[in-house]
Amino acid sequence: MKRLVPYIALVLFLAEVVLIFLSWLLSAALPNSGVRSMLSGEGIRWFLGHFGNILGTPILAWLLLAAIAVGCVKCCGVCARPSAPSYRERRALFIGGGVLMVCVIAILLLTIVPHPVLLSATGNWFPSPFAYSLIPLCAFSLCLFSIVYGVIAGTFQTLRDVYESLLYGICWAAPCILFYILLVQLYESFLFVFG
Repeated sequence: MKRLVPYIALVLFLAEVVLIFLSWLLSAALPNSGVRSMLSGEGIRWFLGHFGNILGTPILAWLLLAAIAVGCVKCCGVCARPSAPSYRERRALFIGGGVLMVCVIAILLLTIVPHPVLLSATGNWFPSPFAYSLIPLCAFSLCLFSIVYGVIAGTFQTLRDVYESLLYGICWAAPCILFYILLVQLYESFLFVFG
């Protein structure tokens, strides 16, 4: 599968290039069809002027936060525990689990008590601030659990170890971020040309 990933990225990039030239050909051949050319002044302004806005969606933020949380969990050592964990690892799991439980209770208190803060004005779960903050809340909770576990278990010796664990997830998810950029730009370009 790892061999195919660069080719898939290349196919997505070439699809964008084909769409650009196809939009130019179709807009010239069928001027009243409503197809907009990406090589026209309007198309170039749209592509360059909206590039950051197109990419800067909550999905990208969620992808980055989830990657940070996964990296932190992988680096803290909780997933690589031996079959007979030491006293220190058991204590780290217990205290880390307690911190995770506090996070879950706090989230529940913000969503299930009367007049919950994170639900919509009508009391719905979706769309609501809770629905939009679910991934950041989960990522924060997992990071906090992982850091507490790693510090107590001895996996994280210094602040630099914690910092590198947070960065590890971003490096690990870099291919996903590239695919996100290619897919979102292709999708939005398609909507611009034919929408």
